[in-house]
Amino acid sequence: MKTIRLLYPDHVSGGLETYYFGANLLQYILPENRNQPVVRVEIAPPDGKEKPVTNGISAEEEVLAGIKDAQAKLEAEQPDRVITIGGNCLVSLVPFDYLHGRYENTGIIWIDAHPDVSTVEDGYPCAHAMVLGSLLGYGAEQLSDQMKNAKFKPEEILYVGLQPLHDYQEKFLNDVGVDYKVQDQEFVSDDEIRAFMKKYEHILVHFDIDVLDEHFFHSTYFANAELVGDGAGGGKMKMDKLGNVLQLITENADVVGFTIAEYLPFDELRLHKMLSGIGLFTE
Repeated sequence: MKTIRLLYPDHVSGGLETYYFGANLLQYILPENRNQPVVRVEIAPPDGKEKPVTNGISAEEEVLAGIKDAQAKLEAEQPDRVITIGGNCLVSLVPFDYLHGRYENTGIIWIDAHPDVSTVEDGYPCAHAMVLGSLLGYGAEQLSDQMKNAKFKPEEILYVGLQPLHDYQEKFLNDVGVDYKVQDQEFVSDDEIRAFMKKYEHILVHFDIDVLDEHFFHSTYFANAELVGDGAGGGKMKMDKLGNVLQLITENADVVGFTIAEYLPFDELRLHKMLSGIGLFTE
């Protein structure tokens, strides 16, 4: 079985240069495995320029270019399993669509504080908030139109770590028919996760770093008080709980796709920039 690591440092879909730095750093944090070659999606480095909003999406042209390059890389490699190293949450769109083409009976476990079902009409133009809605065929037409395989069905989604919703997100999930539970008091149980996995031959896992409580893990969006995003709050999960959830999933299901997204090492980027201004390191 061929497994690749798809390094996809998309920052434009989330509007923060730290996504680019974080993805490139994250590839070295993952355990080394020479049997899992790294395949890089070409994303232009941050240039500090404000991106235009076109058709409801910020940096639409660059977002779509990244999608097309990711598709080309997967088509060339033809992997059986894909570990995606993001970047922001949009990076799950292409590999999950690709893997859905290989494996029909597939469910998605979305480990995230947020539902990622925004649409272009909701007023938040960053495409990373639209990714799961687009995989379902609703989030943004220009994203869903890039998909080469069948859209996912509402019953094929299980949220783990989901926090309180905006009204429009709640309406979307209810209208589309996604079964969900807000988990600000308690997380979905191990039995609920097992019951979901038993329905599918294969599982895709999307792990957004912001499911972690920013008070205990600081490389997450909500650890930076200067950022407001779409007004949502951060996650409530701690590392030991997350580790238990991931072990439960990977030991009891055929996980063919696994995304790590939204790793935001703000302190490390600041240190990098400071050291970059020292001639000793750059001359």
